[in-house]
Amino acid sequence: MDFDQAIEQYDVALGFEVHVELSTRTKMFSDAPNPANSEFHGAEPNTLVTPVCLGLPGSLPVVNQQAIEHAISLGLALGCSIAPSSRFARKNYFYPDLAKNYQISQYDEPIAFDGAVEIELEDGRTLTVDIERAHMEEDAGKLTHVGGATGRIQGAEYSLVDYNRAGVPLVEIVTKVVLGTGADAPAVGKAYVSTIRDVALALGISEARMERGNLRCDANVSLSPKGSGRLGTRTETKNVNSMRSVERAIRYEIQRQAAILSSGGTITQETRHWHEDTGTTSPGRPKSDADDYRYFPEPDLLPVEPSHELVESLRAALPEPPAARRRRLKETWGFTDLEFRDVVNGGLLVEVEQTVAAGAAPQQARKWWTGELTRIANASGSEPAALVAPSVVAELVARTESGELTDKLARQALEGVIAGEGTLAEVIEARGLAVVQDEGALLAAVDAALAAQPDIAEKIRDGKVQAAGAVIGAVMKAMQGKADAARVRELVLERAAQ
Repeated sequence: MDFDQAIEQYDVALGFEVHVELSTRTKMFSDAPNPANSEFHGAEPNTLVTPVCLGLPGSLPVVNQQAIEHAISLGLALGCSIAPSSRFARKNYFYPDLAKNYQISQYDEPIAFDGAVEIELEDGRTLTVDIERAHMEEDAGKLTHVGGATGRIQGAEYSLVDYNRAGVPLVEIVTKVVLGTGADAPAVGKAYVSTIRDVALALGISEARMERGNLRCDANVSLSPKGSGRLGTRTETKNVNSMRSVERAIRYEIQRQAAILSSGGTITQETRHWHEDTGTTSPGRPKSDADDYRYFPEPDLLPVEPSHELVESLRAALPEPPAARRRRLKETWGFTDLEFRDVVNGGLLVEVEQTVAAGAAPQQARKWWTGELTRIANASGSEPAALVAPSVVAELVARTESGELTDKLARQALEGVIAGEGTLAEVIEARGLAVVQDEGALLAAVDAALAAQPDIAEKIRDGKVQAAGAVIGAVMKAMQGKADAARVRELVLERAAQ
């Protein structure tokens, strides 16, 4: 069904479960290295494991203190109350990537609860999303399904399991039901996840890179007849891995559910998988309720009881709230409302801020992130932040402003870095992109161009300076674009006047 038609006929209820992997040095319940920390990312499968990660008999969990502190900081940043005592629980279910057949999580006693976060939509409107809870848990391992056409378990010949991710510390943030969003529902989802990402990065507790799974969103959507005042049956689209995909997945689910309901069908409460290539979701498994997981308190771990002094010290260390930070950065950078909105809507606030911190001028940082990098990302179906580090963009700006690169050459150098050809310096050297600084070579090219077009020199001497464009173009062509056009223009006017 058409999206606008769906919104006219049905009320939308949203809910979000965002998983934030914590960048501790070791895992949640063991001293195994944590692959959510970039230092260990890309390790060979099943090398970052201990008996605890593998669920071997006799192995016992020990709580990671830094993970507890990170979870408290995140809860405080989301306006939550911190429980004086919280408890871990066993969430029982069987799946190959969960070696011990249960996940250590938190159930009825989360570490943080009853919070709220302000989000901002693309047009500048703000709204508040209420947080029900933020609880700690361990991640499961990762399955790779081999064979078949989709890369999923259906149709696969066999599956490989990598337990490196098993035991990675997580905080799962669960919102209360979000009502009344109407046609803004997809944008609300994108803005909310973007805000959580900004908070996690500002706290320094996670790399929060969606394309690497540091930040994952499960989006719950349900529809009910317009004005009915009740909630419909929800679906949960799992592990959506980009801001753009969160928005698209919510929009698709609204249209899909509306089409089913309008034809007299019913919605199945289930998890669903998002397919980036087709922009659709497909059924996963029937959605389990809490009773199905047979929660009970984890007998091998004591309750978590942070001291009042610890909580208050972490509260005092909190960065400024996202809304206040946005207002400060906009004023500091001198951006117009439209310029700043382009940065925020692109989910590029952190990248621009880090690029400026690395030495780039704010306008130059904005230009590259919202321009060329966004163009490349859109063409490849990725996120701009996944292409290059802010430090690379800052270096690119510096080399352009110094005259070493023109904008055109800088774009070519950037493409080479993204393609994996090496560092920026290596790409510039390998591709021969540096601007020609040899005045002798420039003068020779200018003289040759003027000699080939003697009438142009005469026009320039007669005051028709705009005629120099033809000679400048010829020089730039002869230099294969590796010349400073402004300097070439100066030399053309000087030589023509002689």
